Amino acid sequence: MNEENQYIKGRGAQINVQNRFFAESQEMLDDFLNYCAAEGDNADDNRTQFLEVFPKTIINKVESPDVRMGYSMNVYQGCEHGCIYCYARNSHEYWGYSAGLDFERKILVKKNAPQLLEEKLKSKNWEAYTVVMSGNTDCYQPAERKFQITRQCLEVFLKYRHPVGIITKNSLITRDLDILKELAKDNLIGVNVSITSLSEKTRMLVEPRTASIKKRLETVKVISDAGIPVNVMIAPVIPGINSHE
Repeated sequence: MNEENQYIKGRGAQINVQNRFFAESQEMLDDFLNYCAAEGDNADDNRTQFLEVFPKTIINKVESPDVRMGYSMNVYQGCEHGCIYCYARNSHEYWGYSAGLDFERKILVKKNAPQLLEEKLKSKNWEAYTVVMSGNTDCYQPAERKFQITRQCLEVFLKYRHPVGIITKNSLITRDLDILKELAKDNLIGVNVSITSLSEKTRMLVEPRTASIKKRLETVKVISDAGIPVNVMIAPVIPGINSHE
C-alpha cells in the first residue's frame, strides 16, 4: 500500500499508539489493509464516533504549578481538532483508548455536565473561583455544534453569576455571543483565542481540524467588538515550526 493511500487526511495522528496501561495491543497491518482495498472494503473510514459517558463530577482542581488556573472543566474527552502537539492526548488512555487516532475519533460526550456544574455551584462549601473551560480539550470543537453542552454550561454560569474562562481555537464561540455579553456586563468572562501561527500551511499541518487563521482573527474582532474581554494566546512556540514568527 503506498504512502498516499495510507495518509489519513484531516487528522493530526496517523496511527493508534499502544496504550501504556494495556499488556497487549492490536494493529492493522499493511497486508490486511491491502486485502480490504482489493475487496473494495474500507477498513478505516475515518469517521468520528461520539460516545456518551456519565462522570460523577465535572469541575477539576488544577494542581500543576505549570498551569495557571485554579479549576477547569471539560465537557468532552478527546478532541477532533487533532492538534499534533496536544499535551492532553495521553489522558485518553485512562479511558481505555489510544492517544493517537482514538483521541481524535472517539469523542467522549458528557451530556450531564450542565447538571453536575449546577450541583457544584449550589453546594454550600463551594467558593466562587474562575472555572476555565478547555483546560484539557476544546469546548468548541466540532462536537459542540451537535451537542451544545458548552452553551448549556454557560447558561448555568450566567444563572449563578459565576466567573468563567474559555480557551478555544474554534470560531463556533461566536454562536454564544448573547450569553457571553451578559457575563461580560458583570466582568464574569474572559476569552482566550489560541493562534499558533499566521501561516495557513502550518496550521493545516499541526492543527488540521481547527478554524482557519483568518477565521480566528475575525473571531477575535467580533468578540472584542461585542465588548467581551478577549486575549490572543500564542502557544505553543515550537522551534523550527513557528518560532521564527
